[in-house]
Amino acid sequence: MTALDLSSTVGVVGSGTMGQGIAQVALVAGHPVRLYDTVPGRAAEAAAAIGARLDRLVERDRMTAGDRDAARARLLPAERLAEFADCALVVEAVLERLEAKQELFRDLEDIVADDCLLATNTSSLSVTAIGGGLRSASRLVGLHFFNPAPLLPLVEVVSGFATDVTSATRAYETARAWGKTPVACADTPGFIVNRIARPFYAEAFAVYEAQAADPATIDAVLRESGGFRMGAFELTDLIGQDVNESVTHSVWQAFFQDVRFTPSLAQRRLVESGRLGRKSGHGWYDYEDGAERPEPHTAEPARPPAYVVAEGSLGPAAELLVMIRETGIQVREEDEDHGTRLVLPSGGQLVLADGQTSVEFRDVVYFDLALDYRRATRIALSAGHDTLPRTLTEAVGLFQALGKQVSVIGDVPGMIVARTVARIVDLAHDAVAKGVATEEDIDTAMRLGVNYPLGPFEWSRRLGRDFAYDLLDDLHLRDPSGRYAPSLALYRHAYATEKREGAS
Repeated sequence: MTALDLSSTVGVVGSGTMGQGIAQVALVAGHPVRLYDTVPGRAAEAAAAIGARLDRLVERDRMTAGDRDAARARLLPAERLAEFADCALVVEAVLERLEAKQELFRDLEDIVADDCLLATNTSSLSVTAIGGGLRSASRLVGLHFFNPAPLLPLVEVVSGFATDVTSATRAYETARAWGKTPVACADTPGFIVNRIARPFYAEAFAVYEAQAADPATIDAVLRESGGFRMGAFELTDLIGQDVNESVTHSVWQAFFQDVRFTPSLAQRRLVESGRLGRKSGHGWYDYEDGAERPEPHTAEPARPPAYVVAEGSLGPAAELLVMIRETGIQVREEDEDHGTRLVLPSGGQLVLADGQTSVEFRDVVYFDLALDYRRATRIALSAGHDTLPRTLTEAVGLFQALGKQVSVIGDVPGMIVARTVARIVDLAHDAVAKGVATEEDIDTAMRLGVNYPLGPFEWSRRLGRDFAYDLLDDLHLRDPSGRYAPSLALYRHAYATEKREGAS
C-alpha cells in the first residue's frame, strides 16, 4: 500500500493552531487542501494565516515564490462539510471531546467516498472509542502530529481496535511522503510519547514534593547531568501547566488510576492558583517583566581528596575513574565486586544512585546518573544525617576537580536523573511487551517527540541490563505503593538471559 497520490485532496477539519499546521504540511507536500471550521469565516482567516507563513518561508529562502503561489492556489477554505465529498483523506483537529469527534466522523461518513481515509489528531482520546459509532471503523486511524506540525518531524500513526492494516499502512506511508518520521503504535492511553514521558515530569515533581530540591536545581540537574533539552519545571511552564496536567490526568484515568501515572498534587495546586506557566506570566517560575530567574543550588568550592579507592567497577559511571586519574588524583583499585563504590580518605563511601538512601548507611554520599560524565557540567550529590561533613566535602571537591558544578540535594532514593531514566526505561520495556510499539519506534518517538538525548532502549543498553530494574526494585522496597514496582518485562530483560546463560 502506497502513500496518497499528490493529486488527491486532503481535508482538514478545525482551523486552530494544529489544524493550520497539518493543512500546511499537506499543502507544502503538494496536495490540494480543503480547510473547514464550524465557525463561519474562521477557515478563511486560517487560510490567510497559512499564506502569511508561506510568505515567511519564501523570505527565508526555504520555498520559492512559484511554489508558494502554487500552494496558495491549492488551499481552499470550505464553508460546508459537504465540500469534502471528493477528499481522499480527512484529518480532524477539533476540540478534545469524544462526543464532538464521534459526531464529526459520523457526519463525514455520509459525505465522503467509501475509500476515503479518516484520521484523528487526538493526543489523549481512544482512537477505538472515536470510531466506535462508525459503520466502517476500519478506515479510521490516528495521525498524531506534534505542535508545531510544520516543524516537528514525528507523527504517531495509531491503529484502533478496528483499524485495518491497509488503512494504517496508507496513513504511515502518506506521513512519510509528507517528509515526516512516522512511528506505528497500538491504541493505548498516551500512545507512545505521552505514555512513556510521564515519569520525566512525575519524578521531578516528586523530588520537589519531598523537599529534596527546588525547581531551578532539579531543572539544572536534568539539563546539565541528564542531557535533557529542558528541565521538567521549565518545560511544563512552556507547555502550560493546565495542558500538561490534563494529559497526565487523562493517561492516569485511562489506565484505571494506575499508581505509576498518578498526577502531582503540587502541579494541581499550581493550576488551581491560575499559575499556568508562560502564557499566564507565572508558573513554577515568574515570567513578569523584570523577574529574576532563580539560580540552582551550587556548592561552594571545596578541596579535592588526595586519593580515592575504587572497589570494583563503577558500572555506568566507569568513565569517572579515567577522569579522576587525568586530574592527578590517585586512584587505588581493589578487586572487590561492589559495583559502584569509591572510598574517600575520610573512610566514607561515594556511590552511584541505586534506589537506596544515605540514611541507611553510616557514612555514604550518593551521586546521580549522568548521560555523559565527561560532558556533564553539573552533578547532584545527596547525603544523610549520618554522613560525615568531611565525606561530603571530599565528594564535592572531587567532582569540582573534574570541572563540574555540584548541587547537594536531599536524601531521596534514586536521586533525580537516575530514577527518572529508570522509570522511562521500565515503561518502554512494558510497552513493547504489551504490543504498543517496537523498540526502534519507541526510541525514535522519544528522541523526536520530546527531544530526549537518547531513546529508552539506547539508554538501557548503555546502562547495562540490570541497572534500571535493580534501582526500581530498591525504590519499591522504600515506597511500596506500586509506583516504582518494576514491570515483568523489565525483570525478564534484566535477568532471564543472565539466568539462562548461568544454567547452560
